[in-house]
Amino acid sequence: MNKFLKKRLSIIIFILIPIIFLWHPNWLGFLGIQPYWPLFWLLPWSMINGSINGIIFGLFLGLILDAVTLDSNFSQIPGLILCGVWFGRIKIHSDLLVGHFRYGLICAFGSFLCGTLHFLQILFNNFSNNNFLVFIPGVQNILAEVFLTGLFAPLICSQLLRLFKSFMGEKQDNKFL
Repeated sequence: MNKFLKKRLSIIIFILIPIIFLWHPNWLGFLGIQPYWPLFWLLPWSMINGSINGIIFGLFLGLILDAVTLDSNFSQIPGLILCGVWFGRIKIHSDLLVGHFRYGLICAFGSFLCGTLHFLQILFNNFSNNNFLVFIPGVQNILAEVFLTGLFAPLICSQLLRLFKSFMGEKQDNKFL
């Protein structure tokens, strides 16, 4: 049973992303906003498996999250695909301390990118309305999400990267046996 869980650990964690996204734990939020949970899984996965897998799983994450959200007019797919490509081009750094801070900065920028693309979709859809002051809280939400994603990314991404690397190492070792 333990071997079964180790082989499918990355998929199990992948399935947990929509659950956490919908759960929306208040004690992890700031101003009622949560971190952008999909980036915590997508960053280590794409760093290990490359840009092509980052595109594929960014698309899958976007499709799943678009399917479970109530507002189906706006998509999260473009931001997650762009982040998957970008994260796949980032190499794993050997310095532990720099790596932790780097995860936070990368995820914060990725969250800003995804939030901005989502916000632009909302803005263009409602462009006929002349009241742009209604959209100011959207900018506040993006900044709060960027802050939280950058804050939690070093903790979560480093642990997931370690799990994924150990999983990939065991997979490579079994290939030679």
